[in-house]
Amino acid sequence: MKRQSPYNPQSIKRISDYPDILTVQEASELLGVSTKTVYKLLKQGLIEKKAVGRAFKIPKVNITDYLGIKCK
Repeated sequence: MKRQSPYNPQSIKRISDYPDILTVQEASELLGVSTKTVYKLLKQGLIEKKAVGRAFKIPKVNITDYLGIKCK
């Protein structure tokens, strides 16, 4: 029996649907992890970030590099 995905296909965003500069919240949605995990990855230097005031901004290309995805 084929297992059905719990996600609605219309609600799943593609990487290209995200803005070029992501917030921590958007990065967590894209990676499918919690914001706490994203903060850990940023602190460990696994994903590069830019600080804007007290907030972190993450270029989408840094997320795709972390995932090992080649962008066109």
